[in-house]
Amino acid sequence: MTERELVDKAVAMLAYSYAPYSKFPVGAALECAGGAVFTGCNVENAAYGSAICAERTAVVKAVSEGHRDDFVRIAIAGNSEDYCWPCGACRQVLFEFAPDLECLIAKKGGDYVKLPLRELLAHGFGPKALL
Repeated sequence: MTERELVDKAVAMLAYSYAPYSKFPVGAALECAGGAVFTGCNVENAAYGSAICAERTAVVKAVSEGHRDDFVRIAIAGNSEDYCWPCGACRQVLFEFAPDLECLIAKKGGDYVKLPLRELLAHGFGPKALL
């Protein structure tokens, strides 16, 4: 799958977002080494702490289907003028499974930048820190 195709899958997920409070839809598409792609969107809740971001939705879907150590890249898209950077909680969850993940961060219109997760979460805390 090309980078553009992965970003387009993330953009397509914006339509499924449930964001009545923030009005900030986010879509994500997580690609695994074998080519499987897991998509997600943010799902808000009146009890704000119960909301889940698009990136974590995609990770939970992948893990629930048996994928844990083969994430290669993720595309994250929003409808904002700026790039849709993942929140700290999402960066931490992604780091748990794939510290070397490639991140494609998109903004309104589908333009994107590419950078490694390690740059987004410098000195991340992962499973190896518990050994």
